[in-house]
Parts: sequence; C-alpha cells; structure tokens
Amino acid sequence: MFAGRMKSLFVRNSMLPLGAAIVLCMSASALLAPYIAPYDPNAIHLDHILEPPSSLFWLGTDRLGRDVFSRLLYGGRVSLWVGFVAVGISITIGTTLGLVSGYFRSWVDECIMRMVDIMLCFPSFFLILAVIAFLEPDMGNIMVVIGLTSWMGVTRLVRAETLSLREREFVAAARLAGVPAQTILLRHILPNALAPVLITATLGIAGAILVESSLSFLGLGVQPPTASWGNMLMDGKAVMESAPWLSVYPGMAILLTVLGYNLLGESLRDIFDPRLAR
Repeated sequence: MFAGRMKSLFVRNSMLPLGAAIVLCMSASALLAPYIAPYDPNAIHLDHILEPPSSLFWLGTDRLGRDVFSRLLYGGRVSLWVGFVAVGISITIGTTLGLVSGYFRSWVDECIMRMVDIMLCFPSFFLILAVIAFLEPDMGNIMVVIGLTSWMGVTRLVRAETLSLREREFVAAARLAGVPAQTILLRHILPNALAPVLITATLGIAGAILVESSLSFLGLGVQPPTASWGNMLMDGKAVMESAPWLSVYPGMAILLTVLGYNLLGESLRDIFDPRLAR
C-alpha cells in the first residue's frame, strides 16, 4: 500500500523524482567524501599548480596545486551541514513561537507577531552581514546566525495552521476533557502542522546554502584552508580567464544543489497542499 502511494506521488509530479535524485546524489557525495576523494582536500602539489582537468586531477587543481574534485566533495559537506543545522535552528524557533502564538492568542500573540514584524523590516542578508561583522567568521557562528535570522516565515506559517487547528472538534474535545495545553500542542496540533513545516524546511536548506556560499565568497564565511563552495568561487575569481574550472565547478555544485532542493520543496508543496491539486 505504501509502495503504491509513493508510486502514485512520483507519477503525479514529474519534478519530484528529479529533485529527489539530485538531493540524494549531492548528499551521498558529501557524506562519502572521505572515501570518494582521491586526495586530501588541503594537500598541496607544487608541481601541479593550476593544472587543467586530467586523468590525474579530474577537475584540475587550484593556485596551490590542491585537487579541485576533492575540495568540491569536502566543500559539499560544509555547505550541506550549514544548511541542515541553520534550518534546524530556524524551524525549531519558528515552530515553537508559531504554536504558542496561534494557540494562546491575546497579548502573547501580539508580542510574538510584532517581534516578527520588526525582524522582517531588516533585509535578511544584510542583517546576517551586520551580525557576522561582530563575530568570528567560523562555521559554527554562521549556522547559528543564519538560523536566528530566518525563523520569521516559519512562525507565521505555523501560527496560521495553529489558528485553524485550534478550532477543530478534536482540539475542542481535548480542552473540554482537561488535557493540558502543552499536550494539546505537541500531540494534536503539531503533527497536523508538520507538512507545511517540512516543505518550508526543504526550501530553507537551499536558501541557507546560498547564504553560506555568499558569505564565504565575501570572505565572511568559512575560512581557508577549509573548503567550501563559496571560498572556492572566491579563489577562482582572480584567475577566471586562465583557469575557469576553479569557478565553473563550484558554481555548478551550488546551482545543482539549490535546484534539487527547490524542485523537491515545490513538488512536496504540490502534493501536500490540497489547494494546488490539479
């Protein structure tokens, strides 16, 4: 029965298999990087500086003779890890505030939503830049800052779902039976609001990867010698004409990963949102 349902979902939405395949491929490559990468990502080969793609170095080497293919695989680990952790932080904060805001209403709702409005007044990327400027630019700080500045959309979405669910009969029956509010939120409302949260999380990973890559490109993200797709792009900028592979391959990796998560997220939205059913 489950297999039949999954087959039906894949048939109904042609983009779902493509998005899932890209995400699985990129994730598997990053997870298996220590076993797939032919070289240490930071190993310097001074006799192979800026060497084009060959049988020895599949995607060429950079200005220090480091293997681009190995750095690309390890850079994927960094970018995906930042994406998952940052989205995990934002989803946790946004879901918690959205549940509390939508269920208790009154002054609690007003305070939370005004805080959301204030946060939305600032352009997210510039807010992240402002915060990062006062912190040490390492991976941990980047994950936390991205997560702490991207929860507002999740809060509004979960609040809207909670406002609808709190008026349902099963929630009213639970309140009449004297079930504590915490139990109602966790057992009755949260499970029914998870579908839109899952979709938002999938799309949010793509956004977090783009933000991390942008910060690393500007020199405010993951610092060398640790490989990330953003700082690989920055390294290739100075030699774009003579060694285009230094920018092309990290750029393609970012493009494919973001495309995969966007396709997967949009496909899940089409499947779980009955208003978009065709």
